[in-house]
Amino acid sequence: MDKQLIARQVVEQLGTDLLAAEQAARVAHETATHEENIAENKYDTLGLEAAYLAAGQARRVEEIGLSLRAWRQLQLRPYDKALGIRLSALVLVADENGHEQWLFLGPEGAALKIHIQQQAILVLSPHAPLGQRLLGRHPGDEIELTVAGRVHHHEIIAAY
Repeated sequence: MDKQLIARQVVEQLGTDLLAAEQAARVAHETATHEENIAENKYDTLGLEAAYLAAGQARRVEEIGLSLRAWRQLQLRPYDKALGIRLSALVLVADENGHEQWLFLGPEGAALKIHIQQQAILVLSPHAPLGQRLLGRHPGDEIELTVAGRVHHHEIIAAY
């Protein structure tokens, strides 16, 4: 699988998310500053609530923008046996039932699932619980992850 294609698709998705967040921030700002939302008494909080929403939307725009910059600057590296799995690794894991899943370790802010050639790939950061357990590991290693009180075992099948 082509890691360039994976990264490009993530960047496209983040770009789409950024446009949507910017539009939502504009609408929230317009609502917060509209003359009809000026408080008429101390119990009239519509303007205040809209201002909180606008501030939250602005923070979301900033977060997506930071993620987008990190993904655009990502240097894709091949798997190195000496270093093990690291940022930009494409990893195939199998659970205890033999169910296989492709994972791509990328920068923060793009925890999403993409599809390349009809193959689902979960994009996660090295700070995610599963991402943390993958760092420095090699094909053949087994990792353990507890989710909702249940322990899941995975074997690393391949890394690229």
